[in-house]
Amino acid sequence: MKQLVAYITSGYPEKSFSVDLALALGESGVDTLELGVPFSDPVADGPVIERANFLALEQGFRFADLLEISGQIAPKVDTLWMGYFNPFYQQGMEALLPKAKGLGISGMIIPDLPHEEALAYRGLFDANGMANIAFVAPTDTDERIRTIVSDAQKFIYLVAYAGITGSGQSEELGHVVDSIKRHTQTPVYVGFGVNEKTAKEKAQGVDGVIVGSAFINILLRDDLTHTQKIVQCGELARTIKALINE
Repeated sequence: MKQLVAYITSGYPEKSFSVDLALALGESGVDTLELGVPFSDPVADGPVIERANFLALEQGFRFADLLEISGQIAPKVDTLWMGYFNPFYQQGMEALLPKAKGLGISGMIIPDLPHEEALAYRGLFDANGMANIAFVAPTDTDERIRTIVSDAQKFIYLVAYAGITGSGQSEELGHVVDSIKRHTQTPVYVGFGVNEKTAKEKAQGVDGVIVGSAFINILLRDDLTHTQKIVQCGELARTIKALINE
């Protein structure tokens, strides 16, 4: 069974909504929740997720809100924190990781922390039983891929194209997937540009998909009530989960 990872922006449009949405997604076929930490300069994200980040911060999101939300979600849905390194660093990694473990967080996705710099925190992640998700890009050489994936945990985040999330680009990834699988048994999930139209194709040859902008597009709609947004996100999750497993 191929896995579905869903990204949502913590605290947007409000904390209680994030909890309700996360639990609904867990009941709709989402295997892992990527709980986004709002940040003022989300360099790897396109305008959709960037907008949600901005609105969450504008409404007063604080790191403490992430902890509160996580405590209600992680015991019921496998949950990762996705965020840029600065907010985590400001909390102090030695204090933050045990706190995350206590909440039930299973790992972190930090797109602006290069592999070599992430190695400095490997022991800390291991000591707390958490994964620091490795990224592979289509531009990486076979040698570079071998280095990145040699100790990868939980899954490998294969970036579908060089660029930002949600831009809908497409690249041939077969050679990259082959390279990854030569060097590790860790599952490979593809992200960037995955939605109900592209999911089936992008899931070919990999073990799962990561969907973000497609969910956030629904959350940004002003014509839907909170309940309608949750229902539509649940329907999207079920659709994508079925498509990738056809």
